[in-house]
Amino acid sequence: MAIIENLKKLVEFESPSEDLAACRGVVELAIQIANENLKPEAQLIEENSRPIFWWGSKNPEVILLGHLDTVWPKGSFLPTWSVSGDIAKGPGIFDMKAGFLQAIYAVKEIPDAHLKVAVIATTDEEVGSQSSKALIERLSKSASAVLVLEASLNGKAKTGRKGTSMYQIALHGRASHAGLEPEKGINATTEIAAIVIEVAKLANPELGTTVVPTVMHAGTTTNTVPALATLDIDIRSFSAAELIRVDSAIKKLEATHPEAKLEVTGGINRPPLELAATSELYEILEKVAKKIGMAPIGQASVGGASDGNFAAAAGARVLDGLGAVGDGAHAPHEQILLSSIPSRVKLLTAFIKELIRD
Repeated sequence: MAIIENLKKLVEFESPSEDLAACRGVVELAIQIANENLKPEAQLIEENSRPIFWWGSKNPEVILLGHLDTVWPKGSFLPTWSVSGDIAKGPGIFDMKAGFLQAIYAVKEIPDAHLKVAVIATTDEEVGSQSSKALIERLSKSASAVLVLEASLNGKAKTGRKGTSMYQIALHGRASHAGLEPEKGINATTEIAAIVIEVAKLANPELGTTVVPTVMHAGTTTNTVPALATLDIDIRSFSAAELIRVDSAIKKLEATHPEAKLEVTGGINRPPLELAATSELYEILEKVAKKIGMAPIGQASVGGASDGNFAAAAGARVLDGLGAVGDGAHAPHEQILLSSIPSRVKLLTAFIKELIRD
């Protein structure tokens, strides 16, 4: 199938978020693929110096939203693309290059879709969407529906997503010789260790709030009392109130040593995607699926966030997880089921038609 050949091209063009040249290149490839299938032509636009794929209406009623960047550094998958039976593997295939192509092939089946529909794919979703956030929010305010082509959960649509916060704590101590006079130093490593313990206590499993210390760096040489330590923290919750609670607590953290200095950067990144924003479109999706002879799609709430969170916060009706069927987002076994692509394109096509009919 042509869609699989095009998917192979997109996957083999590796596009880690931090590599701006690669992100520009993958958008240019996506435009080439789109222009072989769609009229009018797709365009590359820039938002805060970030390349973005755009096809269709400049004031869309329905937005098909996705991203073309991946979490994988170049060379993470060898071979970059592989197929075994019904399973295709590669960096970003599930999250979410297959979903992007499903959007392209869905609007291909709808005459004059460009008058009401836009397909938009960003290149900074995996690093927080700081460049594209304002664009997503601006367009979502006037759209009647935002359909997010992120990967499904075993075929299910995603009707809930946790909101996210990201922080870095820098602990400034004082260097000294670790053997001769450690007492004259302020040990940033032991100070940040105490902070790790305090941060981990902020989680609330009953409400699904996770607070996870992740990347930590400290010190320079083995025989020097560390003068600096840094800690990254990932927070996720289904509750906006929980994100605010944790934000307040983290900004109140203090170092143990009175002369150590603690500096906090970061904050709440994406608000939660809540059922109030997704339930209406989900009901329509299930009616469409039944109408075209498909089994019920199902729904799920998940821990990962997406740009759909921003769209919902802007007031749009949103439905997420309309992309690929597969497994392994951000994992070494990232994969999709090739046989699922035609039915997912068929479902999306019918869903869009239902949303834009007069």
